[in-house]
Amino acid sequence: MSTTIRAKFSEHMEFLGLSKQTQRSYITGVKGLAKYHNQSPEKLTDDQVRSYFRYLLLERKLARKSCGSYLCGIMHFYRHLCNREVDDRFGVPPQPRSKKLPTVLSMEEVSRLLSCAENLKHRVLLKTIYSAGLRVSEAIHLKPEHIESDPSRMMIRIEQGKGRKDRYTVLSERLLCELREYWRKYSPGQWLFPGQKPNSHISATSVSRALYKAKKKLK
Repeated sequence: MSTTIRAKFSEHMEFLGLSKQTQRSYITGVKGLAKYHNQSPEKLTDDQVRSYFRYLLLERKLARKSCGSYLCGIMHFYRHLCNREVDDRFGVPPQPRSKKLPTVLSMEEVSRLLSCAENLKHRVLLKTIYSAGLRVSEAIHLKPEHIESDPSRMMIRIEQGKGRKDRYTVLSERLLCELREYWRKYSPGQWLFPGQKPNSHISATSVSRALYKAKKKLK
């Protein structure tokens, strides 16, 4: 994938307002395709693209979810940069939707689970997600000024959540007490839940790891 094509693709996605994570995922998919055939992607035939996905699924044993992510990027590339329509998803079958219902924990089980998180920052972060009904991506992007603790407000402001929309959610008295205790100990700066690197927020991977450790202690 040449620098010129990559720059053009990045500019196009930036213009559409796609998230940085989506942009990286799409570019990774197209770069992998070009590297596999050692040829510029816009010159590849549909059969060559199909052979790439057969390689990913049958030889590399790549998860269908990952293949689906690459497929979205490659289809977007051909449709919008090459004006090529793709009717058969390059032979990649759609991922079957899971019919399994999620496990719903009782309030007591949730309380026990959260108490198993020994690290104060992780425990307060998980409680914020549960109490305010946040997505992980929303919680890790919180800043101190997003916590509106005035008694007449008691809200948490979410900026650029799902669908790149701003919204508010309720801040409970109990969560506010937890946040104040956390604030006294950590005194966070730019981000409410900072990461290990300077000027960075905690990663979604760290949150998943903290939850996994808490679940193991719960058993």
